Amino acid sequence: MAATRKLQGEIDRCLKKVAEGVETFEDIWKKVHNATNSNQKKLQRLRDQIKSWIASGEIKDKSQLLDNRRLIETQMERFKIVERETKTKAYSKEGLGAAQKTDPAQRKKDEARTWLTSSISSLQLQIDQYESEIESLLAAKKKRLDRDKQDRMDEFRAKLDRNKFHVMKLETVLRLLDNDGVEAEQVNKIKDDVEYYIESSQEPNFEENEFLYDDIIGLDDVELSGTGE
Repeated sequence: MAATRKLQGEIDRCLKKVAEGVETFEDIWKKVHNATNSNQKKLQRLRDQIKSWIASGEIKDKSQLLDNRRLIETQMERFKIVERETKTKAYSKEGLGAAQKTDPAQRKKDEARTWLTSSISSLQLQIDQYESEIESLLAAKKKRLDRDKQDRMDEFRAKLDRNKFHVMKLETVLRLLDNDGVEAEQVNKIKDDVEYYIESSQEPNFEENEFLYDDIIGLDDVELSGTGE
């Protein structure tokens, strides 16, 4: 009996420390979250001002404005990724309880969904960068683009179109996953190639896997029907 009471006492002390740690974490998170939201709104206002100047015909050289708009959008995209990853508050009491109740299949599905969402965000960030580069080239032109700038413009447009293609594919896969039209294991099969594309597609000797999405059964049918239901 004495040994049992001693063990129970240790358990109670441990659980108390867990509760205190969670409370401290939640307090820190709220402070960070509130501070980040305030700063994000400030950056949004500054971005809107910069966008109005970019649209103005009175300013000749807009490269500095475009660079700063791109800088703001990069930081805002990073905030979105952090916010999305912490939205469930995995370290809160509710989050810990939910994790214990989640079955392995659901966990795999959640992990696949998180990866898809993160990959789409990374591709979208590259799209924003390509669009900014194109705008910068257009803003720098006089009467017409020289050959070098035109080649760069064509290169950025090709990369832009390719990224949009992958975003469309991954968004369709995400809808299939949400509607149980595809298994997490199938999503995991494309993981390495998608990550390789995101990390290396801007390299000069990059070669893309043209059959990347062939393992996703039913993907073509969904695209033809235009629905993920």
